[in-house]
Amino acid sequence: MIADDQTGKPTSLRTIFAGFPYPFFPADVPAAPITGIAIDSRQVQPGDLFIARAGGSLDGHDFIREAIGHGAAAVVGQREAAGLEVPYIQVEDSIQAVTWLAAAFHGSPGHRLTVIGVTGTDGKTTTCNLLYQILLAAGIKAGLISTVNAVIGDEVLDTGFHVTTPDAPDVQAYLAKMVAAGLTHVVLETTSHGLAQRRTDASQYDIGIVTNITHEHLDQHGSYEAYRAAKGRLFQLLETTTPKPHGNPRLAVLNRDDSSFEYLASIVHDPSSVISYGLDAKANIRAENIAYSPQGIHFDAVAKGFRQPVTSHLMGAFNVSNCLAALAAAIHGLGVDPGTAARGVEALPGVPGRMERIDLGQDFTAIVDFAHTPNALQVAIETVRQMTAGRVIVVFGSAGLRDKEKRRMMAETSTRLADISILTAEDPRTESLDAILEEMAVGAMAKGGIEGQTFFRVPDRGEAIQLGVRLAQPGDIVMACGKGHEQSMCFGTTEFAWDDRTAMRAALSEHLGLAGPPMPELPTRKRFERVG
Repeated sequence: MIADDQTGKPTSLRTIFAGFPYPFFPADVPAAPITGIAIDSRQVQPGDLFIARAGGSLDGHDFIREAIGHGAAAVVGQREAAGLEVPYIQVEDSIQAVTWLAAAFHGSPGHRLTVIGVTGTDGKTTTCNLLYQILLAAGIKAGLISTVNAVIGDEVLDTGFHVTTPDAPDVQAYLAKMVAAGLTHVVLETTSHGLAQRRTDASQYDIGIVTNITHEHLDQHGSYEAYRAAKGRLFQLLETTTPKPHGNPRLAVLNRDDSSFEYLASIVHDPSSVISYGLDAKANIRAENIAYSPQGIHFDAVAKGFRQPVTSHLMGAFNVSNCLAALAAAIHGLGVDPGTAARGVEALPGVPGRMERIDLGQDFTAIVDFAHTPNALQVAIETVRQMTAGRVIVVFGSAGLRDKEKRRMMAETSTRLADISILTAEDPRTESLDAILEEMAVGAMAKGGIEGQTFFRVPDRGEAIQLGVRLAQPGDIVMACGKGHEQSMCFGTTEFAWDDRTAMRAALSEHLGLAGPPMPELPTRKRFERVG
């Protein structure tokens, strides 16, 4: 139970609405005690405030009676409601209300932390982890909330199966736990979904970082411009952050090399609060003397006043950019010494499911990577090209109920850059997997791909990875892209346990005749006809 002003008294509905920044009715809110926030009627506990939201397929207002039956002490919604046996507060937008009410319930923890938000299409999780390690190296008591997990001191909490910012009540609960643990800073991975759905509006950002903005999530946002605008909300939120006792820099860290730079710079009202990074000579912090190796990257981070050698265990040109983003935020935004920041970068051994090597002694390289956009797939293939004189074999899919244009684009990209492309399942959801693979095959053939020679269609992802392993020759690279760290795959409306890293170990073990984990089972397993 959260206390009012640390007095030990239960939080009340009146207290939660005391600082609510939008109109609500009635203005005289009762002082009903509230012990939790719930946005799913099935998860309501006695004493909770249930917030009814209108969704894409379901409307929470239709489940108000169910929530009350589970013990909801009060209800918030945007539709008119009468005759309820608990207090009902009507707001203009209940989706918008969730984050502010959750923050108020937890005592506005973002106000007591330095909050660094990281958004972008690719590289968010890696940049978050880099910055987190830099903060630790600097002796700063920091926490991390990413799409992979939340790290609060020695406690690591799973944030869910799939890649989006946690719901607002969860975000605020994590922030409150960080305050209670004595942390002073938090790195918060912030997706376009999270920004568009206002999940982090009350988080009180001090620094915003963008990695890049490329073709992704157009199914939800409708256009690149709308997607870019959703990302841009992070930098608009910097200006709404209230003054904090420990200060707030309100710094926008932008990628000078990305096409989003001019747009994002234009929506930040104070040009002096913008810092840029990249390879562009105009960037405020840039990389020079870049060297790549299978062991990682090395470069000089150069800015006015310093030149700092940087070594990272991460691979590829895109990770130079991620390192620069983290360095810019730490050095220019938080005053971390460049040498200390470089030590933090080097301290990160890798990020789960990001260019992660799986080595069981085979005579070729096996990698699992999260690349699930056309741009990410391109840079992933270009990265591994630098690591071998052999062939590059790529296993990947394209999700159902998501941007359909990606299917063609990703197949075209792989056909153009890889030696062999194996098209397979990646969360088909309620769409036909065969139809998705057909769209991908059309893209492959448009770039000269020959089915059965340079590309294959293998519906079962486990069998697709096994095929990639069987086709590999000494010195080749087999890379499974698109799932990375994720722990499930969606068929229909069911999440099936799945981990690409386990699947790769299972395929390698079978290939090498070693004891190893069994291949995870998917609904497609029995449909596969052996190829290769």
